Amino acid sequence: MVLTEVLRKAVRLYPHKRAVVCGDKSWTYSQFGERVNRLSQALRSLGIERADRVAIIHRNCHRYLECYFGVMQVGAVLVPMNYRLSSSDWLDIITDSGARLLIVDDLFRDRIESVEDAVSERCEVVWASDEDTGEEGEAPKRSYEGLLSAASVEPPPASHIEAEDIAQIYYTSGTTGRGKGVVLTHHNVYAHALGTIAEFQLTDGDVWLHAAPLFHLADGWATWSITWVGGVHVLVVEFRERAVLEAIESEGVTITNMIPTMLNALVNYREVGDHEYSSLRLLLSGGAPIAESLVERIMETFGCDYAQTYGMTETSPYLTVSTLKDHLKALGREEQMQFRASTGREFITVELRVVNSAGEDVKPDGEEVGEIIVRGDSVTQGYWNLPQVTEEAIRDGWLYTGDMAVMDQEGYVTIVDRKRDMIITGGENVYSVEVENVLYSHPAILEAAVIGVPDDKWGEAVTAIVVLKEGEQASEGEIIGFCREKIAHFKAPKSVEFVAALPKTGSGKISKNVLREDYWRGRKRRVH
Repeated sequence: MVLTEVLRKAVRLYPHKRAVVCGDKSWTYSQFGERVNRLSQALRSLGIERADRVAIIHRNCHRYLECYFGVMQVGAVLVPMNYRLSSSDWLDIITDSGARLLIVDDLFRDRIESVEDAVSERCEVVWASDEDTGEEGEAPKRSYEGLLSAASVEPPPASHIEAEDIAQIYYTSGTTGRGKGVVLTHHNVYAHALGTIAEFQLTDGDVWLHAAPLFHLADGWATWSITWVGGVHVLVVEFRERAVLEAIESEGVTITNMIPTMLNALVNYREVGDHEYSSLRLLLSGGAPIAESLVERIMETFGCDYAQTYGMTETSPYLTVSTLKDHLKALGREEQMQFRASTGREFITVELRVVNSAGEDVKPDGEEVGEIIVRGDSVTQGYWNLPQVTEEAIRDGWLYTGDMAVMDQEGYVTIVDRKRDMIITGGENVYSVEVENVLYSHPAILEAAVIGVPDDKWGEAVTAIVVLKEGEQASEGEIIGFCREKIAHFKAPKSVEFVAALPKTGSGKISKNVLREDYWRGRKRRVH
């Protein structure tokens, strides 16, 4: 089976049931299915065919869900793009993916128009607005709703889609600064969706809140799982504490997934006690490690069960989940909390090992550190147009994650460090090399190193440690502003430390381990 069956099943079984709530609008599954059909027909009228790439830059909205289903329904490939990236990053993704069409939230019109000539050379643009626009004498700019209104509600002709056909390409930060397109097939996404239905016991009684961005798989996976079981999708445009808490109460949200920074913001929000959360049965966190103390506050505040998840874009995304095995529920609260706050035990769709440098399984003693490697139906085939990178990441059928962990006797793993030089800040992956490349372009900087340091709000904060050229001056604010002009704001340093020299290894490389030590001293884990 392929992903086309997911929405069709929901429409057959739950035609009159509420499916999507977006702001003050809502649609039943039958109505939502008709909009998806219209989108598929509109895409065909624009010449979109099987295997063509369609990119989208949009905040959370019913149109995003429609694109996930409508693009896939004609056999094309959706390329969700992080709207927090710079315009040049967007252009790089459009170019690398070979996207033929770009669907853009009106909010980003100015930013797209700043690179419009370069974009229009590569693909057609559809604005996610209600009607076509354009200057007099110019060709009108196509609107999303205009295209749908002119299209048929009938399902498009059946496309011959295979399980190994590409469904989506997600771009992640690259170790050299260039983003990598992670290829996920229908089979990958389909298998993962079934896994989440089993792991989280999803049913047609569930109401999912899309609070994390839909361009990110921390939330995007629920598109398929919730629809498959006939549940309800509730969308908030962007994460705002009041909007999220009001949506949970008013829409009867039962389950959602947020990154730890979001959950931390909620439990510390001054009005968190003014709302009622009895509908919630399970809160998930993912995208970054979480503190045990925060887990306790989440469960106390919302009065529901909690589980941490860990995964990668490359794995659709889940690799572990910290839900308790049945016999562990008899343990005391403190012992239970240790399992809940761990990275978790292997997800149902994957086989997970923690191996030492010789490729042997580490002892399940919670002490010996090794690298997490995985294989399974939900694991990517590789990276778009990057065969060498794919070969380096996937060896003998196993994906090497670059995350270092320990495993206990129950099979629960805890990530303690990263083999790859990556920072996770607010749930976003930042490779230090990309930031360092920008820093080295500053005329006053001689040397620079970027590391992640523990931060109560962001999990890890991007920190730059720089050496200025002799006779040059620069302030922290100036350097941060310089970076923000060239890369996405979340990638820019949040602080800058000036030093006379950077520590070096015997081979002359900058020793980041030494730089990190002052910030991480006394901590068992080198991730936060």
